[in-house]
Amino acid sequence: MNDDQLVQIPSLDIKKLKVISPLGRGAKGVVFLVQNEANNGELLALKAISRASITKKLKKKDSDGNEYKRIVFEQEVLRQCNHPLLPKLRGVLSTDNIVGYAIDYCPGRDLNYLRKKQTEKMFSDDFIRFYAAELVLALEYLHGLGIVYRDLKPENVMIQENGHLMLVDFDLSTKLAPKVLTPSRKQSPTAAPKTLHQSTKNKSMLSKFYKCCYPTVSETDSVHPAESVNSEQSNSSYDTNSKSNSFVGTEEYVAPEMIQGNGHDYAVDWWCLGIVLYEMLYGTTPFRGINRKETFYRVLSKTPELVGEPTSLRDLIRRLLEKDPTQRISVNEIKGHDFFKGVDWEKVVMISRPPFIPGPLDESCNKVIDIEDFVKGVFKTEDDVIGDVKEEKESNEVKDFLVF
Repeated sequence: MNDDQLVQIPSLDIKKLKVISPLGRGAKGVVFLVQNEANNGELLALKAISRASITKKLKKKDSDGNEYKRIVFEQEVLRQCNHPLLPKLRGVLSTDNIVGYAIDYCPGRDLNYLRKKQTEKMFSDDFIRFYAAELVLALEYLHGLGIVYRDLKPENVMIQENGHLMLVDFDLSTKLAPKVLTPSRKQSPTAAPKTLHQSTKNKSMLSKFYKCCYPTVSETDSVHPAESVNSEQSNSSYDTNSKSNSFVGTEEYVAPEMIQGNGHDYAVDWWCLGIVLYEMLYGTTPFRGINRKETFYRVLSKTPELVGEPTSLRDLIRRLLEKDPTQRISVNEIKGHDFFKGVDWEKVVMISRPPFIPGPLDESCNKVIDIEDFVKGVFKTEDDVIGDVKEEKESNEVKDFLVF
């Protein structure tokens, strides 16, 4: 990223940050809702990362030495973002014990939290249309910056105070060559989906699957021991020769090309969008198995079950979940799809009454919390961190995390 694109970000004074509530924890840090008394009491979501835990990882024999690089990269992405559906870096924090950075707090929490509040635990087509449109705009903007997001899932889609979405958590993102739009290949909306068992690629792809279930992390990525898998080249309507060979993401949302290990690009984000839309429609992801191996097998070989009468939404999901990235629907085709018929893409972010507006802040903490001591306690040993993450994943519970 160019230096002239990076704005000056203020340093945060830890003594001026009042913790209102811990919001959750991820693989690398603890997230707090804090009040910045140095700036009129503004509410921020602060991600605090233990220096000691990073140092431990760097000392391990299998460390790729990129722990701090990933943190710096995420900050650089936040610095560059200038979009109403993406976070802005509000401040950075550095002490002898922790490093951290803050974005605006989203009181509506995430899409999973919102779905659980629904009577039917699923969204209506109108709800999905609004949130899908905003996700398309956010991803399109990131792709224009040369950033592949790679970890789209409901937990990373927050709801701002105004009801609009905010896509957070760039820990697994990567930078590719900037995209240049080329004329889109025309696709028939009613064309039958191409699945692996309809292709001669099926045998070779499935053989690679067994080698890719637990791949070695590449030298350009850090290990992400949470529910996301991480180890780091696409095709779409964009002209780019740049691909990534990493293996990252959350297993139920990982695209086939990433499992195959042949390189991936921006198209992985549109696959993830298809998974998210499916989950919003049916309340579950389409390829989930009893373990990672079965989940990946299903991603590579199974056609998503789009139960119900044919609709434009189901057709869009089917085309997003095209296993061949070269045949997957592109951003221009997505925006022109029948599901978005009538949507004014220039005005989506200006809608004054989104489907859901968060209520008043209800987070509270009755005791004083020391940020450094709290983080130290959470990341007291690396074994504790990994153990807790495994236990959390196996329980299959949705945590109210704000991880960014």
